Amino acid sequence: MLLPDKPLTSAIEAIGNTPLVELARITKNVNGRILAKLENLNPGYSKKDRIARQIIADAEASGELAPGQTVVELTSGNTGTGLAIVCGIKGYPFVAVMSKGNSIERARMMSALGAEVVLVDQLPTSVPGQVSGGDLELVEQETQRIVNQRNAYRADQFRLRGNFRAHYLHTGPEIIRQSGGQIDVFCDFVGTAGSFAGCAAALKEHDPEIKCYIVEPQGAAILAGETVTYPNHRIQGGGYAMADLPMIKPEHVDGYRSVPDDRAIQMTRRLAREEGIFAGFSAGANVTAAMDLLHESFKGKTAVVLICDSGLKYLSTDLWE
Repeated sequence: MLLPDKPLTSAIEAIGNTPLVELARITKNVNGRILAKLENLNPGYSKKDRIARQIIADAEASGELAPGQTVVELTSGNTGTGLAIVCGIKGYPFVAVMSKGNSIERARMMSALGAEVVLVDQLPTSVPGQVSGGDLELVEQETQRIVNQRNAYRADQFRLRGNFRAHYLHTGPEIIRQSGGQIDVFCDFVGTAGSFAGCAAALKEHDPEIKCYIVEPQGAAILAGETVTYPNHRIQGGGYAMADLPMIKPEHVDGYRSVPDDRAIQMTRRLAREEGIFAGFSAGANVTAAMDLLHESFKGKTAVVLICDSGLKYLSTDLWE
């Protein structure tokens, strides 16, 4: 991590410039390297701090966000945490709208950071801890209602360009600098697709030969063209079986990898035990996908993944049983 040589003006300035760490223990019997970007070390413990900072900065610059105006967004918890930090420091009231299927730690953290948290019931067919696309639709409906009711600014992470820009301007270039540009393949679990799209664009501008793979839950890999058979997967923060993700450019997608719950969970636990990296489900999915690629068409190559968030956000789930 790049340490500043003077005090920062706020925690907002502590977002980004996260370390890139080689997973040398997990890959000791693998012909290849995995470099992991530790986004769990951001102030809000996830990569979403970056987009919260960028979305609010862009809205201020354009004049779309008025001083003191309420900000509202749906979240699985990570974007909401980032927005709670940024909005709290900048003086904007923030309302986070989240499904009750997400882990309770996230709601408590957002509340502690000053957000008003609105929890939305899941569908009768949904399973606690497993948020489906249908559950997310209910959250979207409630979000729209609150935005209209309060004349609020919608920090729409699925549509606003700030999501892409945060990773195109910062995360991707950081990876290139920290790796010395020696990258062969990038894997990223897709929720809104901002981190995949932004990093892929930056990486391919650096070297068009870098291959970029979208990671999805097995049984909910709609972007790969598969029929959804398992909408209630356990990998929180993505895999909502949403085909309309406008930030993804087809020319930046070199392939797709689907990862089953059990393999993502096993790898997340290995990251903690063997590498000292305490992460969430999606980090395990990313590393699993990278390992598979190193065993297959990328033998002897270097893969880069994001450690999307912290394991602290899943202590109430069965991830750490």
